[in-house]
Amino acid sequence: MDYIFVLVLGALWGSFANVCIYRLPLEKGVVSGRSFCPKCNNLITWKDNIPVISFLFLKGKCRNCNKKISSQYLLVEIISILLFIIIYRLYGISFTTLLLIVLGLSFLIIFFIDFKHYIIPNLLTFSMMSLGFVKSFLPNLHPMFPNYLNSLIGGIFGYGIIWSIIFFYKQIRKKEGMGLGDAKLLSAIGFWFGWFSIPFVIFLSSIIALLSVAPSLINKSKKFSSQIPFGPYIIIGTLIYLTFESNIRSIIFY
Repeated sequence: MDYIFVLVLGALWGSFANVCIYRLPLEKGVVSGRSFCPKCNNLITWKDNIPVISFLFLKGKCRNCNKKISSQYLLVEIISILLFIIIYRLYGISFTTLLLIVLGLSFLIIFFIDFKHYIIPNLLTFSMMSLGFVKSFLPNLHPMFPNYLNSLIGGIFGYGIIWSIIFFYKQIRKKEGMGLGDAKLLSAIGFWFGWFSIPFVIFLSSIIALLSVAPSLINKSKKFSSQIPFGPYIIIGTLIYLTFESNIRSIIFY
């Protein structure tokens, strides 16, 4: 019964994540206003707005205009459901679960916005940075979360690394490289998980990004100077780091 409740919560918040992914790049409010079809602008009724179920029932098409609905909506809701179930399975009903769900939803929204629009909204990164630092003052946190000093150093370190890359790239190539949105995202990760996480996240995200674009570079459909959204790779790198964080620490410190 518990998992059914968690599943429903994951689906509902996944639906809200889709609202954020669509509206934030357009600088529209995410709380007020009913959902509508982006193709025909008709309002979506409640029965056509049930997470996952409505998409499958309508076969991925709008009831009004019969045009295809992006599969992103279904994918985001499914990922959100899995996110809720996995975190609940690992940490149960706890403050850690709440924190990780907030972080996970933020990651989910940023991933798809940056992937599609090449931007990372300040609203999300600044909120993550603030929450990541504030929580470090709380007692009895899970060991994955650093104390306030480690958190502060991590936030500064994360921002500083990307800022340095941007600065030196511009000096050498005389044009912009990465965006400051990536710097703020990595800073947020530093605030959440401390300075120790930053080198590993940078390394992992860079390797994954290189492997991802390598086929396009080989067949020359992309150039080394081509723009790519780095935020999703930072997020993937962070998730890999968190998966093996305890193993990494045990190898290095013991």
